[in-house]
Amino acid sequence: MEIKDYSSEEIDVQRYWLILRRRWLPAAGVLGGVLAIATAYALVQRPVYQAEGKLLIKSSSASELTGLGETLGQLKALGGQNTPLDTQAEIIRSAPIVQGVVESLGLKDADGQPLAADILAENLKVKGVTGTDVLQISYESEQPREASKVVNQVIELFLKNNVQFNRAEAISARKFIEEQLPKTEEAVRQADSAVRRFKEENKLISLEAEAGQAVKLIGDLEGQITQTQALLADANERSQQLRSQLGLDSRQVVMFASLSQAPAVQEVFVQLQQAQSQLAIQQTRYRAGHPTVTALQRQVMALNSLLTERVAQVSGNSEAVSPGNLQVGELQQGLIAEYVTSESERLGLAQRVLLLSSAQAQYRQRASKLPQLEQTQRELARKLEAAQTTYGTLLARQQAIQLAENQTIGNARILSSAIVPTQPVGASKMMIVAAGGVVGLLLAAATAFTLDLLDRSVKTVKEARELFGYTLLSIIPAFGRDGKISTYAGGLDQPVPRVIVKDAPCSAMGDAYHMLQANLKFLSSDDELKTIVVTSSVSKEGRSEVAANLAAAIAQVGRRVLLVDADMRHPAQHHIWDLMNLAGLSNVIVDQVALDAAVQQAMPNLRVLTSGVMPPNPIALLDSKRMNSLVATFSRDYDFVIFDAPAMAGTADSAVLGKMADGILLVVHPGVVDSASANSAKEFMAQSGQKVLGMVINGVNVRNEPDSYFYYAGDPVEETSDSTQRSGNFLGVPFRVASRRDRS
Repeated sequence: MEIKDYSSEEIDVQRYWLILRRRWLPAAGVLGGVLAIATAYALVQRPVYQAEGKLLIKSSSASELTGLGETLGQLKALGGQNTPLDTQAEIIRSAPIVQGVVESLGLKDADGQPLAADILAENLKVKGVTGTDVLQISYESEQPREASKVVNQVIELFLKNNVQFNRAEAISARKFIEEQLPKTEEAVRQADSAVRRFKEENKLISLEAEAGQAVKLIGDLEGQITQTQALLADANERSQQLRSQLGLDSRQVVMFASLSQAPAVQEVFVQLQQAQSQLAIQQTRYRAGHPTVTALQRQVMALNSLLTERVAQVSGNSEAVSPGNLQVGELQQGLIAEYVTSESERLGLAQRVLLLSSAQAQYRQRASKLPQLEQTQRELARKLEAAQTTYGTLLARQQAIQLAENQTIGNARILSSAIVPTQPVGASKMMIVAAGGVVGLLLAAATAFTLDLLDRSVKTVKEARELFGYTLLSIIPAFGRDGKISTYAGGLDQPVPRVIVKDAPCSAMGDAYHMLQANLKFLSSDDELKTIVVTSSVSKEGRSEVAANLAAAIAQVGRRVLLVDADMRHPAQHHIWDLMNLAGLSNVIVDQVALDAAVQQAMPNLRVLTSGVMPPNPIALLDSKRMNSLVATFSRDYDFVIFDAPAMAGTADSAVLGKMADGILLVVHPGVVDSASANSAKEFMAQSGQKVLGMVINGVNVRNEPDSYFYYAGDPVEETSDSTQRSGNFLGVPFRVASRRDRS
């Protein structure tokens, strides 16, 4: 079964708790301020009473029953995100209604003046009940009776306003319809006249029937024309055959037929034949010149002249016609009669074809105009229908609105009136104070976290280890927790550090320094470690204190130790050990004083070389060949040499000394060094090729750490009640320093 690891969550909780502990003072100030404000507000708060009434917004019942005026006062929202209830709520809170409430109830302010409408509106709340058509109206006042009166008066004025508004809407609609009716009636008459004129001008009765009849007639005429043209062709062929048999052209045949049928011509023609017969008989009896013959000859000539005149009258021309031609046989006369009949029939058929074709063309022309006429008729009919519909609608609406105008139309009903409240509303004083406490706690936590976020300093051992990544050799608890405060010395801007290893070797801090010297001893198991430089990223991290106590711890185990104060800018070792600083390192480097004369005894096995007179350019002395020679001498004459060097911020002294020594011991003080300075120091040591032995975390406040024990280089060891028991890890060997609970 998989075991869930909650270590990360626990660390986060502890981290937050430590932040609150570090920033407890400003957080407590914020909490106290908020609580004070909440308490003061609760004390000055006066009881407020709230009265509440409800309105049901719906259509008018009278309108629903009668079917009249149903659209008057209907609630419709124009905006997609709004509802009709929102509109009615704004109407209730509008200036006319609010001002009417103030005037009708005679509301006054504290100065005895009429209450301002906007003040009343601020305390008047109108909202819709979710999922219903109900509006909830509430008003808050310090006087319970006033609260109920205001709500009921608001409801009353709103209902009156609602009815008046709906009636005004009906009156406005009626007036509009009365103005539009004459215009609409005139439009109907004009549209009707236009339809009538159109039908009269185009001789229309029914376009649909006429269109169907036209198609049928055009088809029938087409068939008749085809049939008549066939008959005409037969008549033409028959007339041609008859003309060929008669040997005459059609004009002559017609003329002979006319002459043979003319009584006047035939009468003269018969007389002429008789006269010619008598003349022939008499010429056989008498000689030429005989009076009888002569008389007959004159008679024949007269009859010929008369015949010619009669023929001209009948035929219409004076062309001479032989009398022999006027006499035809029965066969020829029959052919002529047949030809005349055939020619008459042919002419009739030809005339019929012309008439049928003309009629067909007229019908086709009429049929081609029918679609346009139909379109025009439809447009006129639509206009007429629209005008009639509008007129009928307006007429019906006029009658309906006249009836609806007399009804009491309203779309709001009282669901419940306001009653006088007996209990105040709002939070009680205890609730206000409690809420202030909750808000204060939240603001206090926010203040603590904000201040901690703005503080870029390294705060815990864990952060220091993650930031530098060097081997952790020891953790020094914060100094002064037992009430022993160091004193100030001249020239120092901070208290003089104590040599706790000398004063209290069995204390937790003494144990920590002994662990440090033990870890350094194990570091030098392969290559003997004799000279180290103690430095820090910035000043005030306690490097001089660490150097002094480390020197004392090493001296206590019987090794000869030289502590060199290489900080010529701000020396401190002579203050720590209460020594004279008349001659020191600077004097020895320039050969003003012999080395043996400058070295002073601090305690058994521990000698101190103070900084000496402050030179104008310390780096020039430290980077000299003489200094390099002195380091070699120190290493030869002593078992262990510790250089108290300046901080790396702004100086190169530590880097110069670090190249001469066996390594650098970095002191880190949580709460003093910031991440930017730490990164800068780490980068500087990497660029200058320094050998960093490890780091000592100084001034650790166990209350700011996530655990009540220290981590060195391995896993933690649980606490025990033995205050003298120490455990930790010497490069893998567990050890520990007594925790705060052990020492208590």
